[in-house]
Amino acid sequence: MNQKSSTKIRCVDLWKVFGSNPERVVDQWATFDQNITKTELLDKTGCVVGVRDASLNIAEGEIFVLMGLSGSGKSTLLRCVNRLYEPTYGKVFIDDQEVTSLSFQELRNLRSKKTGMVFQHFALLPHRRVIENVGYGLEIQGVGKAKRESKAMESLELVGLKGWEKSYPHELSGGMQQRVGLARALATDPEILLMDEAFSALDPLIRRQMQDEFINLIKVVKKTIVFVTHDLQEAMRLANRIAVMKFGAIQQIAAPSEIVLHPKTDYVAEFVQDLPKVKFVTAKDIMETPDKWMVKPEYSITEMTNKMDQEGIWYAFLVDKNQNIKGVVDYRMLTNGNGDKNLKAEKLISEFPNERSDTFLEKLVSLAAKSTIPIAVTDKQNRINGVISRERLLDTLST
Repeated sequence: MNQKSSTKIRCVDLWKVFGSNPERVVDQWATFDQNITKTELLDKTGCVVGVRDASLNIAEGEIFVLMGLSGSGKSTLLRCVNRLYEPTYGKVFIDDQEVTSLSFQELRNLRSKKTGMVFQHFALLPHRRVIENVGYGLEIQGVGKAKRESKAMESLELVGLKGWEKSYPHELSGGMQQRVGLARALATDPEILLMDEAFSALDPLIRRQMQDEFINLIKVVKKTIVFVTHDLQEAMRLANRIAVMKFGAIQQIAAPSEIVLHPKTDYVAEFVQDLPKVKFVTAKDIMETPDKWMVKPEYSITEMTNKMDQEGIWYAFLVDKNQNIKGVVDYRMLTNGNGDKNLKAEKLISEFPNERSDTFLEKLVSLAAKSTIPIAVTDKQNRINGVISRERLLDTLST
């Protein structure tokens, strides 16, 4: 999914403290032991910190995942975005509009028109049919019955529930009920979807199917999405970027591969240590720039071998002026010639491993096992964008 550059959601120095006189906890935080536990803080102050000094920017069209263990503050932070929870301190902006200063009516308009929310436990109205549940947000907005049913049907079709519109929630499976919840959020055509542990109540197999369907759906609807989960693999599958939280504070914000390859804190490193890199790291994440690996058709054999000596490589890619790969040269074949000054066609290797930038490490390792030639990373026009050597793969797997 293409991510736009403009900022859609911005949180600045955000705190949410539950309890009496929570402002004093924010004001006095620097005086506390910074390793204080939630229980110790509760005993000391009578307060619980849900979110602690959180700042982040979420781009328009981005899937931003808030991830952490139970009690880390991820759901609390999500609910501060649309002020289901009133922040204790700090500011929230949506499209540069300060949400934390809106009147009740302005906030109601923002929730009904600009944001949609999908909950963990579906929150469907049991006495209403599916189509009525999906159209409920439009009903609140005062939209007429014919129009809201039409919109509801469009949303149901998007989530694959056409034909179930007259059913009641209890007649549907858990996965189907969650689709109804998602359709309800989409029916008002919000710019932002807030999803709080949306798939965690589902059985593992259904959950995986919902993730697959969601990935396909978001390519169509193109919303800004803030997604809360405690499941690291779910976060890795869905996110453009991830914020890892602990005790209300953000430990690291980065792309999934960056979280795996370069954890910023010991906590994040421990969080991702058992994650199989091969399923989440891509060629783009580990490839080297191609300059060191390229030679040009106009080079003499001496010029080619000199460059390969200088770079310490056994193979080089012969690349034309458009960066298209014409083949691979082998240092040993070049130096075992008969005094030829220029490269002959029979010394050019035409078959070599070649993959796109979004290829996962799992496949790259398999390719490297079958060939000693480095893997070329190319675009759709066969232009070289990067190179992955065996050494680079081994280094990635070992760190």
